[in-house]
Amino acid sequence: MMDKKNIFLWLILALLLGISIGLHLTKREIKSHQRRLLLFSPPAGKTDQTIDIIKRIYVDSISVKMLEEEAIRGVLKNLDPHSQYIPASNFAAVNESLEGNFSGIGVQYNMLNDTIVIVNTTPEGPSEKVGILAGDRIISVEDKNVAGVRMASDDIVNMLKGITGTSVNVGVYRRGEEELLNFTITRDRIPLFSIIAAYMINGETGYIKIDRFARTTYQEFLTAADRLRDEGMSKLIIDLRDNSGGIIEGAVRLAELFLPAGKMIVYTEGSKTGRVNYYSQGINKTYHNMELVLLINETSASASEIVAGAIQDNDRGTIIGRRSFGKGLVQEQHVLSDGSAVRITVSRYYTPTGRCIQKPYNTDDRNEYFNELNSRIAHGELMQQENIRFNDSLRYETPAGKVVYGGGGIMPDIFVPLDTTGISNYYRMVMRRRLAYDFAFYYADNNRKELATHTDCKTLQTHLKNKNILSAFVDYAARNGVAKNDRDIRISGNNIENIVTAYIARNILNENGFYSVINQMDKIVLKGVEKLKIEN
Repeated sequence: MMDKKNIFLWLILALLLGISIGLHLTKREIKSHQRRLLLFSPPAGKTDQTIDIIKRIYVDSISVKMLEEEAIRGVLKNLDPHSQYIPASNFAAVNESLEGNFSGIGVQYNMLNDTIVIVNTTPEGPSEKVGILAGDRIISVEDKNVAGVRMASDDIVNMLKGITGTSVNVGVYRRGEEELLNFTITRDRIPLFSIIAAYMINGETGYIKIDRFARTTYQEFLTAADRLRDEGMSKLIIDLRDNSGGIIEGAVRLAELFLPAGKMIVYTEGSKTGRVNYYSQGINKTYHNMELVLLINETSASASEIVAGAIQDNDRGTIIGRRSFGKGLVQEQHVLSDGSAVRITVSRYYTPTGRCIQKPYNTDDRNEYFNELNSRIAHGELMQQENIRFNDSLRYETPAGKVVYGGGGIMPDIFVPLDTTGISNYYRMVMRRRLAYDFAFYYADNNRKELATHTDCKTLQTHLKNKNILSAFVDYAARNGVAKNDRDIRISGNNIENIVTAYIARNILNENGFYSVINQMDKIVLKGVEKLKIEN
């Protein structure tokens, strides 16, 4: 009996020991498995894993940040040409144009004989408030001499820009003053205007030049257009040439100013985003029936093409110029943890008739994509409309029956070839050397008081013609290495005089002065004026 009890107890002990050993082995196996997972599972992906291995075992010290940035650029290179990486150091500057402002002292300057010369001050900006004037020379910044030292533009910007509310001390030389003038300027938000010119071409036709599309563009446009309407504007030319785009909302809001409620402006579509339609709300009816011309060229892109496509596809106005760039991709910006950002293409946009006007691209060669203009020139597309070919499979019709095409930019309703009249070797040489620009700056700077008495463009032009400004420029060019050539000057003289006068007007009357002069010989603008007269 005792033996049976002992056997039973031994069986119980053996069972408990077995369970204990089993549990112990299970825990050991779990820990071992966990260790294997840690050793062999990648942190997140092959890119992260490779950078982690380099960081731990690479023979030399190396910047992990640099490796990460190169890896990001490498990934984006395999996407479309418009997906891009923005380093943290460039983020603020890249986004300033979209936000419509930056923090600084509010001056436009130029370099003259290695000296910073104030061209203009921002109205009611920090520099104007303390008394800085056009023509002043900045000699020192924070007691550091900056005159007589050739400085890069970025260096100058870095010295004068800064955080809003901070101050910078500048020493200024002003003609007529024996001693330097010292100013303490408190930095503030400075507007970056996207409407750079707005004036009346004639008694009924207004002209508005839009440089880019920012958050402020719609309100800027309303302010400019309402002012011109008060001056008698009943017809309008909007110049979108060389406008590379910007914020899609700015383009949509501008287009809907000219469309009744319910009209489609654009729609976007992507595999992750689905389809998003943008319709005119018809809230502001002031400009719904105003006669309208839009000007575009080969560097009008993105948001500019949205506006042109909306106006063209709704048969609302006339598009004049040359075929636009052909960017029909929409990017979304994502800020990364270190302040850098990536802009990733998330969808394509389509005009109201259903056109995608994105031109073809090869992910292996971004340079070919951005230099496609050279191919257009080689094919004669900028000179002859007949040299432009569209795929018939991308043919669409507007509600009025006008034929339009997708697959590579907006083709204008009226084509105007690149103007090569009045071009000579002498013209090319003076323009290549920037002599017209430099002469205009010198002339305006040396004659500022006299020129400032002319408050409108017509009287300024008359004054400069009476001063024989072309002859003065030819003498200046000769002193700077371009000899007088009577034959070429007969060919190009009118062009050169127009450009020099326009640059001088910019120095005295700002951008309105420049465009009101330069547009007098601009064949695309003149075609727009002619079209609006015919429609009268």
